[in-house]
Amino acid sequence: MLFMLIVKASKNSEGGNLPNPELREAMDKYNQELVKAGVRVMAKGLHPSSNGMRISFKKPGEKPEITYGPFPETNELVAGFILIDVKSKEKAIEWAMRMPDPQGNGEGQIELRQVY
Repeated sequence: MLFMLIVKASKNSEGGNLPNPELREAMDKYNQELVKAGVRVMAKGLHPSSNGMRISFKKPGEKPEITYGPFPETNELVAGFILIDVKSKEKAIEWAMRMPDPQGNGEGQIELRQVY
């Protein structure tokens, strides 16, 4: 079963700030554990929304509109993701609960979603 651990953005990640060395080390260790267990499919961080854009399909049949970032609502943005392949939803939850706070300072939030 594929699950995506979606790391939500924060003001810090939207500012383009890299995690402190301790958090980078903890995340590296976590990713190594995923790889060693054979469950990690892919893991990537994303650039801040200031480098992004949204494509909106506002009217059927008409050309979509482009809105360039940055986008103000950081709690609605994604800073990165990890895709894992596990045997059950419970295992996905276990792995998600083991992840260090991905933003540090108590700002991190992970959304766990099963992939079709």
